[in-house]
Amino acid sequence: MSEALVASQTAGTDLSVPAVSGARQFWRRLRAQRAALVAAAVVALLVLVALAAPLLTAIEGQDPFTYHPSLIDSARGGVPTGSFGGITGGHWLGVEPQTGRDLFARLVYGARVSLGVALGATVVQVFVGVVIGVAAGLGNRWVDQVLSRVTDIIVAMPLMIMSLALLAIVPDSFPRPLLVALVIGLIAWGNVAKIVRAQTLTLKELDYVSAARLSGWGTWRIARRELLPGLAAPVITYSALLFPMNISAEAALSFLGVGVKPPTPSWGQMLTAADVWYQAAPQYLLLPAGALFVTVLSLTVLGDGVRTALDPRAASRLRVGTGRKREAKADASGKKASVDAGSGRSTADPGVNTIKSADANGEKEDPA
Repeated sequence: MSEALVASQTAGTDLSVPAVSGARQFWRRLRAQRAALVAAAVVALLVLVALAAPLLTAIEGQDPFTYHPSLIDSARGGVPTGSFGGITGGHWLGVEPQTGRDLFARLVYGARVSLGVALGATVVQVFVGVVIGVAAGLGNRWVDQVLSRVTDIIVAMPLMIMSLALLAIVPDSFPRPLLVALVIGLIAWGNVAKIVRAQTLTLKELDYVSAARLSGWGTWRIARRELLPGLAAPVITYSALLFPMNISAEAALSFLGVGVKPPTPSWGQMLTAADVWYQAAPQYLLLPAGALFVTVLSLTVLGDGVRTALDPRAASRLRVGTGRKREAKADASGKKASVDAGSGRSTADPGVNTIKSADANGEKEDPA
């Protein structure tokens, strides 16, 4: 908030009333949602597994690229030998058909690729969308019209078809995970820009933005100091929902053969190779599919929890684990603590209550 408006609003007022910070209210509301907490724990575990993939595979004693032809039954078409897909003490989840590569190593390294591509694509989408949206909202009529039409074109583009076309013409020498993240991010930023533009048009009409403009602040300073803090909540909310969508997009592109290329492990690329082995080696298909399902579900539930915590007026889409009563109780206790801390006196003051009741009856008490 601008200094000019702060000075005008706080003149002659009591500045000793502490307000409960927005971050504390957010965490209190998020903790009240059990489903979101479980989803956050699952996401944290997945991220930890992805980061610790080299350590985990070193403990197992395998890597995601080494072939083990001795563990494959060539007479049966490359089916892993042994029970349950070749699960042993040295291969915790078995091995891949035809190649014999360790399935656990490829699964945890695939988590690094899938989560990394989704994170990179989300960052690109948010950055481009926020820049275009703020520029359209703060620009003049012509700037707004041009950027809005460009955004409409981007939104109308089919993501999968455009990604297939772009990924097919780029040389294989370019790092494929980086390329997939850039393509998804540069094609799917339109919805972020539309949300940011609408929010910017609303925020720039508020008093503190007008006060900053009258104080002589430039457009960039107003956007950085006054608008971006107000845009944080909707951008964070939509980013949390974009992340699982980008994981699914990367898996679909890899499944179609234009995403991450072998031998780099990716959950979508593993599904591509496993579609013909669902009867002979079902774990080869079920493990990456299950990992994708759990990841997307957890991120979706967490995104819904973040959205509800940032905007209590928005009802959660979940039927269970929302903790609506506990969330309302947490908000009420937070407001009561803020009021009690700012009043500087007990709410149950007998003297004040006596005077108020006496005045209501039209009587006066003797001061003595």
